[in-house]
Amino acid sequence: MNDDDRLGPILVHLFQGVLYQEYAAAQWQALLDLQARVRDYCAVIGLELIFDEAEGYAYLRQRPRSLEEADMPRLVQRRPLSFPVSLILVLLRKKLAEFDATGGDTRLVVSREDIAEQMRLFLPDTANEARLLDRMETHMNKVVELGFLRRLRGQDSQYEVRRILKAFVDAQWLDEFDKRLDAYTSHASSAIGEEST
Repeated sequence: MNDDDRLGPILVHLFQGVLYQEYAAAQWQALLDLQARVRDYCAVIGLELIFDEAEGYAYLRQRPRSLEEADMPRLVQRRPLSFPVSLILVLLRKKLAEFDATGGDTRLVVSREDIAEQMRLFLPDTANEARLLDRMETHMNKVVELGFLRRLRGQDSQYEVRRILKAFVDAQWLDEFDKRLDAYTSHASSAIGEEST
């Protein structure tokens, strides 16, 4: 198979989402061989290849626009995340950093209960436990849909944290979220104080 025949499947895979070394070994090898051509092709349409060989993933991201490209439409749309989904991502990213610091296994597995317990610290108290768990399930499904968690086969309440989370939730993103969380906590505390007076 020549390089042109291998380029198409790689690009299609990247346009559809993240390319993981462990799940698509043939495309991964082709990407290693044709990385420069993939970068050149994607640059023409305003995308850049993010390639982390050590972590074993690659994906496409919208390139920051220059003044000449200001009128070029976005190919990759940005979607705002709800507070609970953002909170789950932050908690998972911090858990992944702690896990990496221990230097053990490369695969972090978390339970739904563990994530729910951590989230309770940041969410308002509620008397309706079943409703809270339903909402948590909805938020967890969104994180799975975004590709940051993967359900373990045969274990519905166990999830693998995908290492690509490190690329999306970086130190700057964490810092900005921490500032928003502090503001949210201050606002919630002052609202409770006003209600009690």
